[in-house]
Amino acid sequence: MGDQLFAGRLKALRVERGFTQAQFAQKLGISASTVGMYEQARREPDNATLAKICELLQTSTDYLLGISPPEREVDEVIQDFTHMLENQQGLMFNGRPMSTEDREKIAAAIRVAAAVAVANKKR
Repeated sequence: MGDQLFAGRLKALRVERGFTQAQFAQKLGISASTVGMYEQARREPDNATLAKICELLQTSTDYLLGISPPEREVDEVIQDFTHMLENQQGLMFNGRPMSTEDREKIAAAIRVAAAVAVANKKR
């Protein structure tokens, strides 16, 4: 029952955007257990809820439903990841709670890696 691709993409985007299931559910006006069922592919949203999900996650229905790949620039992905790093509670780095400096170092390393990957792809 349900679509595993949709479930996986929904969860990945929710986490990437820094929402807990409860926060996400509240913004959508549904229960956290319903979000959990979506992410376990045990239930699928109706069209109105799907539209709200896409708006909240800043994505397209095509991407969530597996119809097309995401049309996102590398900078946008890095910005989203950096935002998630800033807002995610309880992250650890080298066995310690992650400091602001640690988060900035990780974001900088990702930017460098992305720049190298883009440069290599253009060759």
